[in-house]
Amino acid sequence: MGETERKLMILTQEKFQEIIGQFEKLKPILVVGDLGIDKYTYGEVKRISPEAPVPVLEVSKEWHKLGLAANVSDNLKSLNVASTLCGVIGDDSRANLVENLLEERQLKTWGLVRDPARLTTYKERVTTATQQICRVDYETKDSIDEETTRRVSSRIQEFSESHSGLIIEDYGKGLFSENLCQKIIKDFKERKLMIAVDPSRSTPPVWYKGATLLKPNRLESHMMVEALGYFKERKLETIAQVLADKLSLEKVIITLGPDGMAMLDTKLDGKLRIIPTAANEVFDVSGAGDTAIAAITSALLSGATLEEAAWVGNCAAGVVVRKRGTALCSLDELKEYFQNLRKIMK
Repeated sequence: MGETERKLMILTQEKFQEIIGQFEKLKPILVVGDLGIDKYTYGEVKRISPEAPVPVLEVSKEWHKLGLAANVSDNLKSLNVASTLCGVIGDDSRANLVENLLEERQLKTWGLVRDPARLTTYKERVTTATQQICRVDYETKDSIDEETTRRVSSRIQEFSESHSGLIIEDYGKGLFSENLCQKIIKDFKERKLMIAVDPSRSTPPVWYKGATLLKPNRLESHMMVEALGYFKERKLETIAQVLADKLSLEKVIITLGPDGMAMLDTKLDGKLRIIPTAANEVFDVSGAGDTAIAAITSALLSGATLEEAAWVGNCAAGVVVRKRGTALCSLDELKEYFQNLRKIMK
């Protein structure tokens, strides 16, 4: 077992520019996952309802945002990385809204599969300037049927030939099965293409076996090793090693919130490396994991080491947590954030 190594910034300005300069040159990344919409209803509370002891929100603004795996594609677009999104939506008015939002962002819609038996996932957050009052979810979590699975699998097979890598964005909404996960991982591995997984805590970890990169957060990593039979393990180094060994992974990144990121690359020396968080102001963490997986995968495909890619993802996440709601990190924002971070860490 290797040692844990805590490291500060190693990414130079020149290397950073070299990595992000490759983003627009990458072949498209295929994003497969649960799709949905985030709606935000924003206003001010000035009184309590006379009908029940609940606040009355006087609405001043409403907006929609691509959510779940669609937010990963949206973040890739914001970083000048091409992508194709593949997943299942319902056959309802909100499915039309998903397509409209994708078209507004100039993202491809041909990977979408409609299933009339399902609701399009729709999450409405009711919020003021200082707090979220409630969230209302409309969704179907049942597993997709065999015919829909076949259609999704066929689309993925078609796209695999023209893409540089794959991101599996699993929100546990019923899209993935062990057979589907293993089939697409096998197909991309045979083509020697990278497979990055942002896992769901409700999915058996063996479904992800054979992926290139697994990126759980701390809680997800604990739950995954427990599912693999390591019920009392809490040491990060051992958790990362268990995940790498038992799931035949090449790389593991465990996001640690305010404590940064821990990473293990089996192609290196076996040491767990930990980098501090780049976030210096946190307003809302919604969607930060989507931003991180988009930036990390893009950096790895652009020739970065795992640690360099983690710093890029770290900075991208630092940008979006300063914003309200499910947010994006543009390439210009990423550059500015990185430059400011290097000044602070000198």
